[in-house]
Amino acid sequence: MPIDTLRKYIVVVIPCFRVTQQILAVLNKIGPEVSAIYCVDDKCDQGSGDFILAHNKDSRVQVLFRPENGGVGAATITGYLRAMQEQADVIVKLDGDGQMDPTLISKIIRPIIAGEADYAKGNRFYNLENMRGMPATRIIGNAVLSLMSKLSTGYWHIADPTNGYTAIDTRLAKVMPLYKLSPRYFFESDLLFRLNTFRAKVVDIPMACFYGSEISNLHIASEVIAFVTGHLTNFVKRIFYNYFLRDFSMATIVLILGLMLFGFGFIYGLQRLLHSYFSTTATSPGIVMMATLPVIVGIQFLLAFLNYDMANTPRSPISSRL
Repeated sequence: MPIDTLRKYIVVVIPCFRVTQQILAVLNKIGPEVSAIYCVDDKCDQGSGDFILAHNKDSRVQVLFRPENGGVGAATITGYLRAMQEQADVIVKLDGDGQMDPTLISKIIRPIIAGEADYAKGNRFYNLENMRGMPATRIIGNAVLSLMSKLSTGYWHIADPTNGYTAIDTRLAKVMPLYKLSPRYFFESDLLFRLNTFRAKVVDIPMACFYGSEISNLHIASEVIAFVTGHLTNFVKRIFYNYFLRDFSMATIVLILGLMLFGFGFIYGLQRLLHSYFSTTATSPGIVMMATLPVIVGIQFLLAFLNYDMANTPRSPISSRL
């Protein structure tokens, strides 16, 4: 059954920074299902906002100017806040560099309008054919980031976590602590973590991506530490929130036992190994077993916890209950 998107107030937010070569083509492809388009000039040194005002012909387009450059996350949040003021039903975030197909907007908002999800995002890796032409560094980097994101966000079925083609139910966006989200390139990954703390249902939407002559503003080397630190911090927070603060279940006990047994076996075994090395005395089989057995059992407990965590992915939308 088709979804009547024209009865919903759909807003598209486009962070704009050095996109004067592509932004007009992006705007021209946005379909009639969209009610308003917010182009957020993130203090662009090329004057993206002024360029849009001078050349755009679409009456739905509004340009929002930020007083300082804050990053893609900060620009997106600026658009979110305006969309919430305008009582939007769904907020779509789309990059302005031409790599994302605006004609997919109706597809990415469909599960939200149908009440099947709270948040939808693009996935460039669902169809392997879409990966042709994608730089090898992006493929490898996204594979690593996907694994880290699964651990830190709890969405084990989600891939391509840095994909910036997203849509969110405004009812959920209104209750989220947007001010806590990372303002830069970690924004999408950080948002997924926050969505999990609300037990929001997230779905992937298969999409292709286009790589042309545009130059990415992302400097990988400078962002690696931020991504690693962010994922590690969010992982610890998520485990504490979900298994200690909000709930104390058998999974919590399994996690505690696993960490204790593994920690004891590893530390005790390392201590005995160093003692044996420096004293030149052989370690008895009994001592080896006292170190090995807790490590093996601890790993089994941790794997059991991991299996529980994978099965604990949010599976029903919560926006209608907010």
